[in-house]
Amino acid sequence: MKTIIRRSILDYLKNPVLWIGLIIIVASMYQCLSSYFQIHYIKQNEQISQNKVALEDADIMDGYVPTSDDKERRREWEDTIKENLMDTSKNGFGFSRQEADNVMKEIQNMDVTTASEFLESKYGYYNAIYTYEDLEIHKGTAEEINHYIGQKLSEHSFSYYFAKKFTDFAGLHMAFFATVLLSFLFIQDTRKSTYELLHTKPITAIQYICGKVISGFISMLGVLVILNVIFFMLCLKTSLKSGFPVTPIDFCVNSLIYIVPNLLMICCVYTITALVFKNPLPAAPMLFLYIIYSNMLTMKDNTYYMRPLSIMVRFPGRFFETHAAELSNINQLFVVIASAILLCLSVTIWKRRRVY
Repeated sequence: MKTIIRRSILDYLKNPVLWIGLIIIVASMYQCLSSYFQIHYIKQNEQISQNKVALEDADIMDGYVPTSDDKERRREWEDTIKENLMDTSKNGFGFSRQEADNVMKEIQNMDVTTASEFLESKYGYYNAIYTYEDLEIHKGTAEEINHYIGQKLSEHSFSYYFAKKFTDFAGLHMAFFATVLLSFLFIQDTRKSTYELLHTKPITAIQYICGKVISGFISMLGVLVILNVIFFMLCLKTSLKSGFPVTPIDFCVNSLIYIVPNLLMICCVYTITALVFKNPLPAAPMLFLYIIYSNMLTMKDNTYYMRPLSIMVRFPGRFFETHAAELSNINQLFVVIASAILLCLSVTIWKRRRVY
């Protein structure tokens, strides 16, 4: 088994796809995560970011903070509704001030959902609920921004939040990268002459299958470790510059729980595909569809839920509010169990095709 592992890992180290892919992943992830390196306390007389950004993408680095005062949020929402009702442009309703005031009185004692449905059914106002959702955050003052950052960092370290965003994008990139790179794991062994020869060698099914899976798994772990080191150093640089607390273990824990089981699953899918079809390549399109399936979260009562046996854990939410989708820990456990089942099936298939 050691010989198989050593040979496969050396083959990967010699493969230019590994190094080219690693460079592409680092560059792509840096582009995705670079904005979070700009988070800092606003200094006196410092200009707050004026970047134009869609509200659904706005976050603390853009100067936006959550609206904590529900009464203020409701007041702003009603003011916006009233302005739109009085708007005389093509997209407005052209109500007089008196008519708009009467509408406001009608919805005054309703909750937002009920009021939105009332406005839609009686006046054809279809975007009221979305207007309220947009007011979930607002452009903060320097004091509000600093208070919000300080409050969140008193609960967890900066690396706690950054590691979750890192894991989100690393899981996505590693899933695609593993799908491409692991296609080389069995490509030579499934050639007709080599495949038949392997079955005549004095090597057990467990030794061969486990050796191949472990070598592919270790190769992917190596890439993941490099990503962890690079982005932890960048996170540490930001933390030291801004005076934020940082904990190295945050990266390790998140990667171990939310990425490593998925890499194992991809290895096992390639293994059983290579043995069933005597070619690993059919696994590639299946895994790409699997990744798309895993990325399609379901939402219920403003909570994101993972799909069963997903090989990618997403972390929706703004930077300081981010969290893993619901049922992610249970999903990861089932992914490990499913990987073990695929591994056992692969061993059985290999035994059945062995030539004595």
